[in-house]
Amino acid sequence: MNDVVSQGRFITVEGTEGVGKSTNMAFIENWLKQSGKELVVTREPGGTVLGEKLREVLLDAKEQSMSDDTELLLMFAARAQHLQEVILPALEAGKWVLCDRFTDSTYAYQGGGRGIEHSRIAELEQWVQGERRPDMTIILDLPVEIGLERAGKRSDPDRFELEEHNFFNNVRNTFLARAKENPARYAVIDASPSVDEVQQSIQSVLEKLV
Repeated sequence: MNDVVSQGRFITVEGTEGVGKSTNMAFIENWLKQSGKELVVTREPGGTVLGEKLREVLLDAKEQSMSDDTELLLMFAARAQHLQEVILPALEAGKWVLCDRFTDSTYAYQGGGRGIEHSRIAELEQWVQGERRPDMTIILDLPVEIGLERAGKRSDPDRFELEEHNFFNNVRNTFLARAKENPARYAVIDASPSVDEVQQSIQSVLEKLV
């Protein structure tokens, strides 16, 4: 890769519940900074003042009456603000952006999990993002049973974590299907070994990107 680039790189980290995103996001952040990259670290839903308010609504376990369409539209509303306020300005300034979840989660959770047609999600994706896609998406993969057991030990469940196993199996399968369709943009990392082994695998992906 040419050392001189006009824009930064956009990396997203995905996965079902309990796969270790927070731990490995911190590892990726430190690794990229040590590699000399000027980095913006953010998350979805969230990343802006408005986005964080929408995140509270979306994750609130008391909001069980929220319709699937409302959930989908709120996700993209938060994303539109996130792109315009944080992600695009950072990339245009030559910074790298590391984001905990992005549109692949929408395809997985609202598409695979809720059953919303992917074509409807794709229309919103094109409207909100244009041609902007992550340069690399790292999917941390783990059997659903193990992930939910890990997630259950860390905090009270949010609105999504209250879903049944079948929901999360569909989410996981959607992530894996998207990675299979476009292997150049995705790296699927087995999240079941030790933290050191997982992070060695992640480092191999990052080394190719930088």
